[in-house]
Amino acid sequence: MLKPVFHRCLCFLLPLTLPLFAQAATSACRLPDFPQEVQCAQIARPLNPAQPEGKKIMIHYAIVPSQDRNKLPDAVFLLAGGPGQSAISVAGFGQAVLNRLNRRRDLVFVDQRGTGRSAPLHCPELEDGGDLVDNEAMLKMAQACMKNLQTLPYGDLQYFSTSIAVQDLEAVRQAQGYSAINLVGASYGTRAGLEYLRQFPTSVRRLVLDGVTPPTMRLPAADAQIALDGVLADCAKDAHCKQAYPDLAGRWKKLLSSMPQQINLAHPRLGHQVSAPMTRDALLGLVQKTLYTPSTTSALPYTISQAEQGHFAPLITLSGAFGLTGPAGIAYGMHFSVWCGEAYARVARVSPQGDFEIMASAMYDQVCEQWPRAAIPPGFFEIPVSRAPVLLLSGGIDPVTPTRHGAAVAKALGDKARHISVDHAGHGLLAQGCIRDVVYRYLNEKDDADAIKVDAACVRQIPRPLAWQAPQVVQTAAIVNGAKP
Repeated sequence: MLKPVFHRCLCFLLPLTLPLFAQAATSACRLPDFPQEVQCAQIARPLNPAQPEGKKIMIHYAIVPSQDRNKLPDAVFLLAGGPGQSAISVAGFGQAVLNRLNRRRDLVFVDQRGTGRSAPLHCPELEDGGDLVDNEAMLKMAQACMKNLQTLPYGDLQYFSTSIAVQDLEAVRQAQGYSAINLVGASYGTRAGLEYLRQFPTSVRRLVLDGVTPPTMRLPAADAQIALDGVLADCAKDAHCKQAYPDLAGRWKKLLSSMPQQINLAHPRLGHQVSAPMTRDALLGLVQKTLYTPSTTSALPYTISQAEQGHFAPLITLSGAFGLTGPAGIAYGMHFSVWCGEAYARVARVSPQGDFEIMASAMYDQVCEQWPRAAIPPGFFEIPVSRAPVLLLSGGIDPVTPTRHGAAVAKALGDKARHISVDHAGHGLLAQGCIRDVVYRYLNEKDDADAIKVDAACVRQIPRPLAWQAPQVVQTAAIVNGAKP
């Protein structure tokens, strides 16, 4: 998940030539989302690839092994989002989506450097208490975190780029003796998948990109304004929504202009009273989070109307603030290391447009001005024609990785790329309807030509979600002794 913040060289990989299935040693381990044991391992990697004998970090990974006697050599690797999300932490989701493939293929979850157990770069202040703070407070927390991270044994933050991280991934593939692998990238994981494909084209059998994040994408909030404008416009067109939430666009504008203000509410998870400043930046961040899925988007007209009247609890609850959805799961030190290096590597920039993009641009501009940046190879921003099949998935109302990204990347990849979009789906399609079946058949097909032509007729275009309305309390009276209510 590309979560917005409120979210030295490209060198050689030491060659490893292991025979097929000559796997490096693993040991039994437990993951929170699995009732059964899985296999875990780690591999030492140079922090700076230009110094292979220098300082090392350990890259951790987990394998859900195939139980089939005739196991296939093309394992499936899940590439997590963020940037900053641990792949091991979302292994439960990955196994649920890819469990049919697991019958004959290993599922592999590698914690990218800077995340999970692999030299993690956590910023506790940002990850635990950053829901209702403005950009100025965020900047101070980010700067303090940067200084703390630089005291770590692996605190050279310029070595946590996507280009270096995919070399770790290739080292894991070789250490486990897999043939060309299948990669399933989600959100930022699609960028990692594209870079792996660019650097190691012969190591890729097939690739799935869900919520496409092209290497040229600069801000994770650029399309939130479009998504919100769509909600406001649709409400104005729909008679029921317009009646329930009249002049929603005007109420949103009024709400935004009323910032900052002090809000008081019961903590949605712990129940105690909370008094906190609600700033313009914080409000935009909460609304953006609700735009990720159709189910939360449908309740946005209600939460905006309530907030405009001074009741912020529905919006805060819907957005998952205050830890309602559990720990954020994003290592923000890694997030900034990746984003500041890659999004700010080139001088030419387009002026931000819309409230969300202006807010995000101001935040990242300030943080990235001081954050150490990796040297990004020029080729990183190029998408070469792919020799391997690539299946791209997009949601039309996705506020961060919309359909146009998937279409552009598919065109660049060439004839072996296929783009599937669902007009009114949000961020991430892997768990939508029959998409997981399409992905299974695509990855399971023996022939590349058949894989790219896999039947996807089951993917229906769903309508935009209807605006949610609070249930009305109907007063009734029991009929007693013939009395009528």
